[in-house]
Amino acid sequence: MSETMLRLRGVEKTYNKGQVNAVEVLRGVDLHLAAGEMVALVAPSGAGKSTLLHIAGLLDTPDAGTVEIAGAQMSGLGDRRRTIARRREVGFIYQFHHLLPEFTACENIVLPQLANGVGRAAALARAMDLLGRVGVAERAEHRPSALSGGEQQRVAFCRALANAPRLLLADEPTGNLDPETSERVFGALVDLVRQTGLAALIATHNLELAARMDRVLHLDQGGIAAA
Repeated sequence: MSETMLRLRGVEKTYNKGQVNAVEVLRGVDLHLAAGEMVALVAPSGAGKSTLLHIAGLLDTPDAGTVEIAGAQMSGLGDRRRTIARRREVGFIYQFHHLLPEFTACENIVLPQLANGVGRAAALARAMDLLGRVGVAERAEHRPSALSGGEQQRVAFCRALANAPRLLLADEPTGNLDPETSERVFGALVDLVRQTGLAALIATHNLELAARMDRVLHLDQGGIAAA
């Protein structure tokens, strides 16, 4: 049986709590994700998918409930320990690549490794390996402005996996791309996930892409339901 990489139990989140304009976003969310599993999170705009991803990735804290990553309890950790856990265990991909414009594609992947204590030579070797896996190794020395949208997003995928996380969280990773490029980039993402065996939770509006994942979860009215 595969190890559970992410488990949320009874997660609740309300913004402006205690005020007249309070918004209850998550209501007792339960969710689990196994190693090697690719799960789609489908939700209408404003349903709270970004909030859920931020809580799962330790960027935000729930009002109630618990978060476990790779069997370790993350709820109640201080900021420093949460930051360390996030760097080691979690990779993020967003709709917009957010690459650092002054650095090359390769440097964008090397930098998070250096911040995590990896030596320069090892960081460079991993960056080139990841770029090769998604078919853009020949663009390693180009800055983001010289890359196409699809190439930029593939570099962003590599950066998310730079520190070999065990959990990948993606928020509409192909939502800013045209259909043809989206298909190509999604294929590269699937290949990376399958090659590395990590657990991936991918929020998307694209039902065709969602159907190609192992499971589809729907977030609506603050709760989770399987397709």
